[in-house]
Amino acid sequence: MYLNQLNKQMRIISGKHRGTKLYTLEGLNTRPTLDRVKEPLFSILQNELPEAVILDLFAGSGALGLEAISRGAQKAILCDNSDKAIHIIEQNVDKLKSKSEIQILKNDYLKALEILKTKKERFDIIFLDPPYNTDFAEKASETILQNDLLKDDGIIVIETDRKKAVMQTMNQLPMVEIYDERKYGRAELLFLRKKSTFRKEN
Repeated sequence: MYLNQLNKQMRIISGKHRGTKLYTLEGLNTRPTLDRVKEPLFSILQNELPEAVILDLFAGSGALGLEAISRGAQKAILCDNSDKAIHIIEQNVDKLKSKSEIQILKNDYLKALEILKTKKERFDIIFLDPPYNTDFAEKASETILQNDLLKDDGIIVIETDRKKAVMQTMNQLPMVEIYDERKYGRAELLFLRKKSTFRKEN
């Protein structure tokens, strides 16, 4: 069942939109990142957010990208393949009056990454919070790195319930390393950066 309502567990935690409740989207394949996960996630990222360019590839309600904008990010691209998700994102963007800072992209995640490559977009922070029990995080990470969509000092944040499988894939990608990881119930957060030896010379 999809929910199109203000949910007390879904709100902007900090920044210029602090306390704003968001419309949510929840179903069999979609679930919101709860405040108990968002708070430590954004605490870890707080120094990376000012003026950052953000990609939320499996955006759902758009809560992660909108939280980043509230905390000072310059721009966020919110992508989802669901008509219902896009509708919810549009409602939340309207609610926050953030149209100038948000781009909404309705596409399958691999097609979206191809479009972003064509546009020569590069990101400071990329959120990957795909449906659980899929290998989308691994495939997306590989494609992001192959397409050079992550800036040299950029970060990929993965929320997953398949930590072992994700880490096996990351260990086969020599250009990135997991520099932090956290567990909150079923959810595991993995924070990735490019290794210094793979960063381009200025």
